[in-house]
Amino acid sequence: MIDPLRISATYRLRVPAHDAAHRAQQLALEQSIEMLAASVTDGHVLDTMVARVDDVTANGDGTHTARLALSAETVGDDAGQLMNMLFGNCSLQPDVELIDVDVPAALARVWGGPNQGIAGLRRHTGSFERPLTCTALKPIGSTLETLARMCSVFARAGIDVIKDDHGWANQRSAPFAERVRTCQQAVAKENAGRSRGRTLYAPSLYGHRDEMRTQIDLARREGVRLVLIAPMVCGVATLVSLKREFGDMMFIAHPSLGGLRIAPQALFGKLFRLFGADAMIFPNYGGRFSYAREVCHAIARHNTQAWHELHPTLPTPAGGMSVERAGEIVREYGRDSMLLIGGALLAEHEQLTARSTEFVNAVAAAAEAVTA
Repeated sequence: MIDPLRISATYRLRVPAHDAAHRAQQLALEQSIEMLAASVTDGHVLDTMVARVDDVTANGDGTHTARLALSAETVGDDAGQLMNMLFGNCSLQPDVELIDVDVPAALARVWGGPNQGIAGLRRHTGSFERPLTCTALKPIGSTLETLARMCSVFARAGIDVIKDDHGWANQRSAPFAERVRTCQQAVAKENAGRSRGRTLYAPSLYGHRDEMRTQIDLARREGVRLVLIAPMVCGVATLVSLKREFGDMMFIAHPSLGGLRIAPQALFGKLFRLFGADAMIFPNYGGRFSYAREVCHAIARHNTQAWHELHPTLPTPAGGMSVERAGEIVREYGRDSMLLIGGALLAEHEQLTARSTEFVNAVAAAAEAVTA
C-alpha cells in the first residue's frame, strides 16, 4: 500500500551491480533536494523532503530496478511539478528510465482523472456494446471543402469519432474557427439523418492555454464536446487546467513528444489518465512504430483498471492500422477500446465510402464474435 505522504516512482538503472545502490541514492537526491544530504542542516527537509530509496533489485540483464518514495510535499498540486519531480533532472541522465509511478489517493483526487471517461464517450456516441471507431482528417493543407467531404463520408459510414490530425492548428488552408464550423456542421448534418448513433468531431487544440480556452469556447458554441490535445506539447498542467474549467468537455490525448525514457505504460497508461485524458491514443504493435505487444496491453490495462476511483480512459491503439486488422485488434483489446484508422482509409480514394463502412462493420462483427 502506498505511503499517503509519498509518491512511488520506479526506475530502471543501467549501472554495474557494484554501483546500483549508490546510483539509486544519487537519483533520490537529484529528484528531491538536488544537493548532498550532508549539506542540509534542516531536520524537516531531511526527514520529509528527501526522496527515500525503498528497494534496489538486479534484473539479470545488466540493469537494476530502483523504487523511490518521493515526498508529495515537493509536488504540491501541480501536474507539471509532478513530472518534474518524477523525471526532470534525471531525464538528462542517459542511464535512467522511469518505468512506473503511483500517487497517494489525496493527490489522485487533486488531479481527478477524466471528466467522463469511457462511459461519457459511449453516452455521447450512442455506442454501448462494441469498441468505438475513430479516424483522422488528413493531410494538413486540405481545403475546407475537402475536410467537409471527408467528415460527411466518415459520419455517414457510422464512424464514432472523427478527429483532426494532431498537426492541424491554424493553417491558412483551413483556419481553426472555419475548420471547426465546417467540420462540425458536416457531421451534425449526417447525425440528423441517422436513426441511431452519433458521430463526434474532435478538433485539435494548439497554442498556449488562453488560446486553447478560446478554441474550446468556440467549439462548444458549435456543438463540439470532444477535443484533441497533445499534453507533452502544451504541458500536462494545461490539460489539467482545461479539463477542470470545461467539465462538460472530453479530451483525447495524443502521444506526440512522448517518446522519452518514460515507459509508455507509465506515461500513457497512468499519468495521462490521472491528468484527465478521456481517451488515449498510443502506437499499436505491428504498425509503423516499435511498441511491443505486451507494452500496448499494459497501456490499455492501466487505462481501464480500477485506480484511485478515477474514471477509466478509453485505450485507442493507432499508427499504421488497417481495416484488415480490425478483427485482430478487437480480439486483443476487447470491448472497451477505440480503433483509430486514418491514413489507410484515406488511401482508398474513390473507395473511401465503402471502406469506411467496412471498417465500422468489421469492428461490430468482431465484437459480436468476441462476446459470443
